[in-house]
Amino acid sequence: MSPETLQSIAFRWFEAFNTKQLEKLLALYDDEAQHFSPKLKIRQPETNGLVVGKEAMRNWWQDAFDRLPSLHYKVTSLTANTDRIFMEYIRQVDGEEDMLVAEVLEVRDGKIIASRVYHG
Repeated sequence: MSPETLQSIAFRWFEAFNTKQLEKLLALYDDEAQHFSPKLKIRQPETNGLVVGKEAMRNWWQDAFDRLPSLHYKVTSLTANTDRIFMEYIRQVDGEEDMLVAEVLEVRDGKIIASRVYHG
């Protein structure tokens, strides 16, 4: 896929996430996609930070949307090649310090097959 096509996936990802449209967000993912996040490791230690499949991601993100209604991601940079998007953004939540985040989306056949979150 072209870098421009992958960037459009990233823009749809941010739009779905920031408007809390969970089904639109999940539609971007392959059924067996994997998601890794340090926040997931903290909140659900038994996962070791990794969930697999849309149902597990649905549960994770719905919990985040319910707990953090002001959660918003502000895009600062997107870089894409033919199968991967590197996203940098600021995680904003009312009452918390802004957090700089990097996330990698791996894409195959137009669907996200893996996402990995990195932050300090």
